[in-house]
Amino acid sequence: MASKQDAFYYDNFITCAGYSCRAAHLLKEILTDYKPEEIGDRLDEIHDIERQADEERHKLNDMLVKAFITPIEREDIAQLSHDIDEVTDKIEDVLIRIYINNVPKIRPEALKLLDTVIKCCDALHELMREFFDFRKSKKLSEKIIAINTLEEEADRLYIDSMRQLHTEEKEVLQIIAWREIYDYMEKCADACEHAADVVGSVVMKNS
Repeated sequence: MASKQDAFYYDNFITCAGYSCRAAHLLKEILTDYKPEEIGDRLDEIHDIERQADEERHKLNDMLVKAFITPIEREDIAQLSHDIDEVTDKIEDVLIRIYINNVPKIRPEALKLLDTVIKCCDALHELMREFFDFRKSKKLSEKIIAINTLEEEADRLYIDSMRQLHTEEKEVLQIIAWREIYDYMEKCADACEHAADVVGSVVMKNS
């Protein structure tokens, strides 16, 4: 019975990371074939993914409150669940900022940064699949390092994109809008790294 309860947490992490991937890939689809007049409807689509992710997180919180024994420390379960949820939230925030700022077209640099965010999300999903066996896994460390490396790549692209924005864009409102959009894209990668850091901390505590 305890093993089944333990599996619930790890399965929940995998499911929630999967929602982050779905949201990231949907955002790429929306921005690649960008149609400003459809953004309101597309925002509903991405919000539905975020809502489903929230429901999964609520299930985990409910289980955590009632659980007498947990497979890893409660604080780590709660923090990891929060960080994974933050990824999905920030992806939705990117599209919200595009919508409320009435962005007329998508900058090519944004798509490059988003590609790295997608890689971060996919890598986090893979990490969660490996996490259940963290005491024996020989791949966990390299998967954590891969996410750290992708986050550093996202940082570089963020800096380059911001530089290009301020040197090329002449419209002040667009500069303000894209600064915010880039900020949230970078936060997506940060949230992936934060989740990976929690996994690394769990491994260290249980070594």
